[in-house]
Amino acid sequence: MSSIIDKIGEWLHDLLVEGVMSNLTGMMNAVNNEVGSIASDVAETPANFSPAIFSMIKNISETVIVPIAGMILTFIACYELIQLIIEHNNLANFETWIFFKWTFKTFVAVTIISHTFDITMAIFDVAQHVVNQAGYIVGNTTGVTQEQLETLYSTVDSMGNGALFGLYLQSAVVLLTLDALSKIIFVIVYARMIEIYLMTSLAPLPLATFGNKEQSHIGQNYLRSLAALAFQGFLILICVAIYAVLVQNITISSDVIETLWGIVGYTILLCFTLFKTGSLAKSVFAAH
Repeated sequence: MSSIIDKIGEWLHDLLVEGVMSNLTGMMNAVNNEVGSIASDVAETPANFSPAIFSMIKNISETVIVPIAGMILTFIACYELIQLIIEHNNLANFETWIFFKWTFKTFVAVTIISHTFDITMAIFDVAQHVVNQAGYIVGNTTGVTQEQLETLYSTVDSMGNGALFGLYLQSAVVLLTLDALSKIIFVIVYARMIEIYLMTSLAPLPLATFGNKEQSHIGQNYLRSLAALAFQGFLILICVAIYAVLVQNITISSDVIETLWGIVGYTILLCFTLFKTGSLAKSVFAAH
């Protein structure tokens, strides 16, 4: 009778060990896959992320917003010409070269509006290159080696059935937490892209202000805000990469249960930092 009970206990022990290892290795693989997914998502330019949406935004902007930007540019060009004429002692020291200066500045302003989307997409092309390079480095540092898995297996296998059952339940909870985290990351990434589309749709208006020194701060702040949005993807990638490295500690910790609850703490911290990436990027680029 005792031998039957022992066999059942061994069978239950092996079953729990397999279940725990499945959950733990699943978490490690999920983290690694999530890093790769984030690297590809945040590196996408607006044109590549959703070509259909980008085409619609560009068409609306060129049809509706550019004419308004042209009116703003006309007003600013007239204001700039008046300023140039009267700034030399109220016409007392009038010089004809100011007309060439005004013509050049107006030509540059018109060129900027005509190539609005080329300018804005150039910012995201630079950010895409940075994120791609960082994603390649991060993706190579979050994998779990076979030696680490063997160490983890021996730690789990040495535990009793009661501890294994508790560990299995807790690892299942952490798996659900990671799944919820992936949904939060999805929302943050897509919300950022929608904000980018909204910003680029109005791009001709702030860029129309570059023709005048007094009003050009509007366009400068717009470009800083756009750069902040572009490099927010880099900060998101860094946050997820730091989280992945912290989670790797589960493979070397002797107290697996404590490490699992540490992962929960890391997850909460990650959610908080992801929401802070937008304001942090704006502070770095002095955008408001």
